[in-house]
Amino acid sequence: MQFQDREPAVAGMFYEGDAGALRKHLDELFRHAELPVSHDEVAAVIVPHAGYVFSGKVAASGFNQIPADSKIDRVFLIGSSHRVAFNGASVYTQGDYLTPLGRVEVDREVVQKLVDSSPEISSDPFVHINEHSLEVELPFLQHHLQNPFKLVPLVMGSHDANDAPLIAKVLEEWFRPGNLFVISTDFSHFPAYEDAKKVDALTADTILKNDPVELLNVLEKNRQLKIEGLSTSLCGWSSVLTLLYLTQGKENLRFEKIDYQNSGDTLLGDKDRVVGYNAIAVFRSSQTKTEESGFSLNREEQRWLLKRARQALDATVNDKVPKAPDPSISENLEAPVGAFVSLYNNGKLRGCIGNFGSDAPLWKVIDRMTAAAALNDSRFLPVTKDEAGDLDIEISVLTPKRKVDDVGEIVPGKHGIYIEKDGRSGTFLPQVAEKTGWNLEEFLGHCARDKAGIGWDGWKDANVYVYEALVFGHKK
Repeated sequence: MQFQDREPAVAGMFYEGDAGALRKHLDELFRHAELPVSHDEVAAVIVPHAGYVFSGKVAASGFNQIPADSKIDRVFLIGSSHRVAFNGASVYTQGDYLTPLGRVEVDREVVQKLVDSSPEISSDPFVHINEHSLEVELPFLQHHLQNPFKLVPLVMGSHDANDAPLIAKVLEEWFRPGNLFVISTDFSHFPAYEDAKKVDALTADTILKNDPVELLNVLEKNRQLKIEGLSTSLCGWSSVLTLLYLTQGKENLRFEKIDYQNSGDTLLGDKDRVVGYNAIAVFRSSQTKTEESGFSLNREEQRWLLKRARQALDATVNDKVPKAPDPSISENLEAPVGAFVSLYNNGKLRGCIGNFGSDAPLWKVIDRMTAAAALNDSRFLPVTKDEAGDLDIEISVLTPKRKVDDVGEIVPGKHGIYIEKDGRSGTFLPQVAEKTGWNLEEFLGHCARDKAGIGWDGWKDANVYVYEALVFGHKK
């Protein structure tokens, strides 16, 4: 088969065609973007695809929710067709996508598997050649993500709502950690400024409910409002609908609105006739309730502990003792559970110490472990006053350890491990397996050799325990 790369179709129109000018503009857009609102993994983002002078800031806000150093295997980039009428979806199998910033490698194995697995998915290159909804998002990904990724470009038809659940079913196996779904859509087209704000809020709030049927209902209600100038309230409705069929019923996901504006908010915009832009992120939550212990922390309690850790860190480097908290704090914050506190400097570990629980309340454990991570981690020099304010803090609240008789019970990413033998011990938090990509044998081997000092195979005749962790953090 002869491959042909997909050349840029709207470079020089929707965005700069010169690589240097494009990078400069993207730098500016990300400087003005909304900051990340969560440290949970981003499963998907919904971002606009208009010209960068109109929607670029909102798009950058959406992409800015993704940590730049994320290790993403592949990006499923999904947009609805603006130029070609067809049913189902089309992937590009003929080559890679090109932009002024270079080549984006298409995962040919996955796109071919999609075509082979479903009659609803075709590989018609004509659908992709002039379609801008995918192309416009690629420079944001190329500029923002530091690690390489492969692309799965998918253009949805916009005629039949029944196609969305069928496409979602095919994509289900890839909707997992390590893959990112980017849904490209603008919102209202061509109403007046205030009308756009109202209808865009209705549409976005419905998407946040993660109910595909309700989205279709609201789109129809918007149409029946007969707002002057409104030709559509969601041009990429078939793509968003596919995402909602992928995400509905998954309790570990949450939708959050990140940013909104319409073209009337820009210097070149006309408030009499605007297009609306929303950025929405779908977060795959770190556990807020462990399955085995039932212990949970709500977001307010997590924020309280992070603020407490920051106060403890500042007090530690200034040779002070943090004030005792208000006695009205919640029962969970008074619970005698263990915790680890990790400090990071520009993504690199700067200190990490914890314990597995005692008679001390959780808030006091956080005080102690923050101070210990700053001063007593033997792998690092003590944290100084000058650098303390720039450190990121991550807290892992632990459940009690449970001994396992069969290491097959261990689920990397869910369980932390504690290995003990002949008075030596070592532990890895659950997130270590996720960050390193280690399988179970590597997880056990590294812990036994590098943490417990009993050799790579030492875990085989050691006592092995598991625990879970509620992990949350704050970046400066």
